[in-house]
Amino acid sequence: MSVRKVFWDDPYQTELQTTVTSVSENIITLKETIAYAFSGGQQSDDGTINDYKILKAQKNGKEIYYTIDNGHNLKTGDTVLLKIDWDKRYKIMKLHFAAEVILELVNQNFNRPEKIGANITSEKSRIDFIWENNISEMFPILEQKAKELIAADKPIISAFSNEDDEIRYWKIEGFGQVPCGGTHIKRTSELGALKLKRDRQGKSKERIEIYLA
Repeated sequence: MSVRKVFWDDPYQTELQTTVTSVSENIITLKETIAYAFSGGQQSDDGTINDYKILKAQKNGKEIYYTIDNGHNLKTGDTVLLKIDWDKRYKIMKLHFAAEVILELVNQNFNRPEKIGANITSEKSRIDFIWENNISEMFPILEQKAKELIAADKPIISAFSNEDDEIRYWKIEGFGQVPCGGTHIKRTSELGALKLKRDRQGKSKERIEIYLA
């Protein structure tokens, strides 16, 4: 089975009427969805299905399984209203893309150091690298080039490179194209100002934390 992922078609959509395709106790699947499930380091959306809180969203292959509050009376074939927490989604979208931009700038300007981890929440995003020096030495270049890209208000293209396998990418003309299956903002100007912070993780392990200023 495969749920149609409307969050790729329109990541700004906050409500969706859809159909329940399976029910197993308090775990359900849907015909279409706007609620993202944790993948690629991006945090799951918060939301409700017919006012039942989504407790967990888990991606398995092309399907997404939603664990909802106990005590529901949903059954296969029911029409339901799915809502997401837009404030959280929009922060995640911006912090996700901020991390993508910073990572691409690191790769372009510092000889592609090994990335060993990443995580995106609604509070901050982070990228971990193998790096022998103090990674904050990169910050003047990263901050200036990110500021220029944001000010340029460039459109961000997000599309499939392989629709059958659900492989996607984002692209900014004149900047780069990167494989990514997350939810993305439409224009670079939506990022606003960014703040970078260093967090040392151990010998030769450095972390860049990214905040919305």
